[in-house]
Amino acid sequence: LTFPLLSVTLLVSFGSSMLYGYNLAVVNSPAVHIKAFYNTTWARRYGHGLAPGPLTLFYSLTVSIFALGGLVGSLLVGLLVERYGRNGALSRSALLILLAGGFMGFSRELGSPEMVIIGRSITGLHSGRCCLGCRAVHGPFLMARSPAHSQGTGEDFIFPMATGSANLRGFLGLVPSVFICLGVFFAQVLGLPELLGEDRFWPLFLSVVVVPASLQLLLLHCFPESPRYLLIERNDVCGTTKALRQFLGTPDVQDVIEEMKEEQRSLSSMEMVSVWQLLRDRSVRWQTLSVAVVNAGMQLSGIDAIWFYTTIIFENAGIPVSQIPYTTVGTGAIEVVMGLIGCFTIEKLGRRPLIITGFCTMGICLAGITVSLLLQTALPWMRYVVVACVIGIIAGFCMGPAGIPFLMTAELFTQSHRPAAYIVGGSLNWLCNFTIGFIFPFLQMSAGAFCYLVFCGICLLVALYIYLVIPETKNKTFMEISHIFA
Repeated sequence: LTFPLLSVTLLVSFGSSMLYGYNLAVVNSPAVHIKAFYNTTWARRYGHGLAPGPLTLFYSLTVSIFALGGLVGSLLVGLLVERYGRNGALSRSALLILLAGGFMGFSRELGSPEMVIIGRSITGLHSGRCCLGCRAVHGPFLMARSPAHSQGTGEDFIFPMATGSANLRGFLGLVPSVFICLGVFFAQVLGLPELLGEDRFWPLFLSVVVVPASLQLLLLHCFPESPRYLLIERNDVCGTTKALRQFLGTPDVQDVIEEMKEEQRSLSSMEMVSVWQLLRDRSVRWQTLSVAVVNAGMQLSGIDAIWFYTTIIFENAGIPVSQIPYTTVGTGAIEVVMGLIGCFTIEKLGRRPLIITGFCTMGICLAGITVSLLLQTALPWMRYVVVACVIGIIAGFCMGPAGIPFLMTAELFTQSHRPAAYIVGGSLNWLCNFTIGFIFPFLQMSAGAFCYLVFCGICLLVALYIYLVIPETKNKTFMEISHIFA
């Protein structure tokens, strides 16, 4: 792992994955102020305020529209990469964030709630284009997207798999997940009353995303285009040689180029499988089902409800309003720590133990929230158990479910099937993200404390499925994994 390769990994994660995490959590602390703005604007326009139901609907749309933008962006990424390359696609995607920041930053001055919703949808479009099929995946420079083969959500390492150390695959695959955790944490810190948590600052709070996007836009030009893209898709041997020397830190890159040429010949003779063909292919039906289960389960676990609505959850638990922002920051710090632990232990412990333990931890803690909320009237100290359970949910998620589903998707399929598998997994991921973000407030109003048991059941069922069906993929070839499924 050379310094240039690590640098570009961190830069791409900083301007893409971290922004994804930030946009997940940024709507949490200013929820009251945004709702008040919506209500005031509506009253100014129509002479009366919004009823609680329509106001909740309006705000839920603001929260969840991010995921619909992400779904569209993930399906369009291949067209951008084919036309502009990896570097160019990232740079143009960063321009979307500048546009979104403008919409959200000036929304209150112009008295337009619609600008907030449009800005949120554009930030989702950016996340979908910069993340691999979902909110936390391999950095676009580490995972080259091949539009000719991927139909919009491809993969393949920037270098052929054999040229990279196998024990770095899991580590590099979870680096973006750590940056997602950092993005959530930064949103929680900036949401403190002493910083941008006051009413007059919420438009600025939403538009802070322009800062990392601008830095990425400026610094990306310090790095060359993806060597794999230059050679396989542009047939630029000279540019490939120069890029490889910079990334690998050695002048002798001929072996790597020959290996990439061999991959190019292999890809040219390979027939790529469409989504419909993947769904009908009985030889990989268990792999396809597994991708669907882990990607849908990742979002239906309730983690997005925790990120989007932490303040509301703590309010219902009886935590004093003045303490909620600081409690939320504490959960974010735990999240970053657990993300780092998962990143540095995945190659030692393997995929299965981390993801199964993560889902089980989440399920137990979700049940704990239900029990604590039911008992908090008789036992006031139960409010602190709710905080502990929320921390446990976040820690469990960052331990494995945050990033391993995308790593598994790459490892369960051959190159011919992976693009379609990413489309299936990524689409389910974004759709489930939207579903949870939109319906959770209504689910909470109708089911009360018992709404968390729905997520508990999903987490435990997904953990059971992984335990019974999905094998350990660490250091295994596709043929070995396929044989286990058979």
